[in-house]
Amino acid sequence: MNTRTPDAARARARMVERLRAQGIRDEKVLAAMAAIPRHQFVEKGLSYGAYDDNALPIGMQQTISQPYVVARMVEILRDGHELGRTLEIGAGCGYQAAVLSRLASEVYAVERLRALLDRARENLRPLRLPNVRLKCADGTLGLPEAAPFNTIIVAAGGTQVPPALKGQLMTGGRLLIPVGEGEQRLLLVERQGNVFRENWYEAVRFVPLLTGTE
Repeated sequence: MNTRTPDAARARARMVERLRAQGIRDEKVLAAMAAIPRHQFVEKGLSYGAYDDNALPIGMQQTISQPYVVARMVEILRDGHELGRTLEIGAGCGYQAAVLSRLASEVYAVERLRALLDRARENLRPLRLPNVRLKCADGTLGLPEAAPFNTIIVAAGGTQVPPALKGQLMTGGRLLIPVGEGEQRLLLVERQGNVFRENWYEAVRFVPLLTGTE
């Protein structure tokens, strides 16, 4: 399935209509989802299901999140705000970074697994996204050399919010992370000076947020 083929375009259009039916209302998020060829970020043998609302394996016991979860998380993070300078923890195959590139001024995406990051680079190269930067790093430590950030989005579940991530938010900044032992829920953290306000959203299921690099 080529990016420009009618089949790919129709599949993305159906995906966007399904996202609308599922309650996604942010038209900028929907436009970003419509613009990115998700099939180029999954294994070739699974590309037939790239636009279904399913998580798919990408190797190394990792997955590409289902389209609804990507759209919903970005919608919560935006909520009428510009994403600005954005840090993504858990770049995976690069798909979410590509979606974020349509909505943020800069995207810094970190991934702890070097082999997976190499794959993300290959997946992203044909799209030529000048505002996306990738790095192999321990996501629990954030990315101090590029901080502070307007927004941080975490694509792995932790038992708590890593303090380093909270510290790398600008005042007025927003962080979204799945949190929980057993059942995870989306937690939005908003920073105002040294005060961090928290709001909880729906249940999700993500791979665990791990330390170190491999």
